[in-house]
Amino acid sequence: MRTRRHDPDRKDRILQAALEVIADHGVAGTTHRAIAARADVPLGSLTYHFTSLEDLRAQAFQRHAERMSVLYAGHFDEAETPEQLIDAVTDLIHGDAAADGRDWAVAYELYLAALRDPALRVVTESWMSSSRTVLERFVDPTTARGLDALIEGLVMHKSLSTTTLARQEIRGIVRRVLTGATRGP
Repeated sequence: MRTRRHDPDRKDRILQAALEVIADHGVAGTTHRAIAARADVPLGSLTYHFTSLEDLRAQAFQRHAERMSVLYAGHFDEAETPEQLIDAVTDLIHGDAAADGRDWAVAYELYLAALRDPALRVVTESWMSSSRTVLERFVDPTTARGLDALIEGLVMHKSLSTTTLARQEIRGIVRRVLTGATRGP
């Protein structure tokens, strides 16, 4: 009689492996076999824990969005004044929102996949809603939506640009958006 291996963290390892494979190969290059190899589990473990590759990707993307939301919210813990908000937003953008290139590769893969798979829009909408809720501590809901889009857009521009975007330039943009100023730093 064969003994069953006790592996309570297997599902978590599979989800983490899926994110790593997505970061390395994109959604198009993510397969059951690649994930199983990265997680060092039998291929059957994936079908035991997940109904399909799409289910696995959706759960992995959800986990990524939740982790990124916690990092995002942490940038605003100390902010109380308008100037502190400007600094927190600037630091968030300038520091790539506490994420590394692999985190952003996964995020961009999620955005692209959600364009084609409406089921993933639940994940992106939840992530955006979480970000806006943090910003609504400081500004009205409409401004929070615009500021969230500005943050995402500037992080994307900064990530994809071949030239650097100086912190002072970022701060000037953020200040203008939040104060309505047309001149100044």
